[in-house]
Amino acid sequence: MKTKSKNMNRVSLKSIAYTIACVSVVTIVYMSSCTRKNQILDLPAVVTNQSTLLCAKTTTAPTIDGIMDDIWEKATPLTAVTQVPDPGNGLFYGYIGTQYPVTLRSMYDATSIYFLAEIPDMTKSILTSPWYFDPVTKRWAQEPGARTYDVNGNLTREGWGEDKLAFLWNIDNSVTKFATQTCYASCHLFTPYLDPTTTPATMKSNQSGNHYTNGSTEKIDMWWCQLGRDPLYNQFSDEYQDWAGGPSITALVGGSGNGRKKDDQVVIGSSTSYPYAPTYSTAVGGTTSNTQKLNLTGVTPAVSVSVPLYVIPGKMNYYYILQTEVAANVAKKVIAVDSTGILTLSDSTKINPITDVDYQRNAWEDVVYGKDGAKTIPSYLSAPLTNGRADITCQVEYTGTGWRVEWKRLLKTPSSLKQDIDFTKGMVDGQMQDQPFGMAFFNQSNYQHGIKPNLLLKFQK
Repeated sequence: MKTKSKNMNRVSLKSIAYTIACVSVVTIVYMSSCTRKNQILDLPAVVTNQSTLLCAKTTTAPTIDGIMDDIWEKATPLTAVTQVPDPGNGLFYGYIGTQYPVTLRSMYDATSIYFLAEIPDMTKSILTSPWYFDPVTKRWAQEPGARTYDVNGNLTREGWGEDKLAFLWNIDNSVTKFATQTCYASCHLFTPYLDPTTTPATMKSNQSGNHYTNGSTEKIDMWWCQLGRDPLYNQFSDEYQDWAGGPSITALVGGSGNGRKKDDQVVIGSSTSYPYAPTYSTAVGGTTSNTQKLNLTGVTPAVSVSVPLYVIPGKMNYYYILQTEVAANVAKKVIAVDSTGILTLSDSTKINPITDVDYQRNAWEDVVYGKDGAKTIPSYLSAPLTNGRADITCQVEYTGTGWRVEWKRLLKTPSSLKQDIDFTKGMVDGQMQDQPFGMAFFNQSNYQHGIKPNLLLKFQK
């Protein structure tokens, strides 16, 4: 197995170098030689890394089906190259400098705005940190969401994250730095903070790198599409960022603040002891973690271990568990685990991962994403987005050579919570104003992502 693992690492490293080289070539010479009907990405031969996305006016709305309708011909494409930055503290180690080109088109009519994104990507990454059983430790564990390296910087495991696409917009021009910094107005700011719990109080580095704005009135609209899960219900997750954990209160929250919120979440109070972080209402719908802690049966003193919350016994190659499958008792709850890793389910049946090797990592170690027989247990449960989180309708298609993402949203949503950008705000003589925005693409990773800041959406008359 050691020889096999080393060979896998060498192959993975070569694959990474090859992928980076291919991305560079694709950015320059990707030709539009295929038809829309066969669903191969048909990227235009345009100059890359421009900054203005022209939003064409239309009276005919495109059909949101993931197919590039002829109506999109009237929209001028913008091909921008996102690049993984180095925000510090090694957060993006192993990905820094990697580039991912994204081609965007946009249109609007009297009520809605429409977007189409095309992203070259030869790997369809939708399996996120699946559960597996380790026969050596006799424990259940999850694949890493990003690449892992040894102390010498050698790749030891490829990441098991998913492909994602995200956009940031300035709500009501509230974020003063957004016009010049766009996504960098909130991205991964490792602001040191004064820890008052020590004597004397000492400055500490902020390890979290979470998003947050710089004041209580500043908000950023965040459109977030996890390409393997949100499209299950044809929805782009509508979220936002606010001031929680910003520089003015970093000391009060001990560096733990995170300004990322789901739409409809609002401040409902704050903790009464250190760290004095604000508390928010609970988000409804979307994904929840398929994990729990259980004590090993028959072990004294008690030993708590992590195991899946639900499993669909015997199912092969599945990437998620639907909440409807939980409600229908198709997915069984794990109610016990012993010291050898055997799981007891809610119907009293058992899963023995020692004899059923398809639950072990080796079952899919050299196979992409758990195909061909692996019983991968998903890391999350999925349900439809609701209310403000469901403002964006989308359709995602993987073509075999990349992603095509098509979505729409009202120019002005009915929400009164100031959690969405209002494209009609500040109109002059019936003309909507230009809007700066930032874009990110995550390739087979849960956190590390390429960023393209300082883009501009320009509405055509």
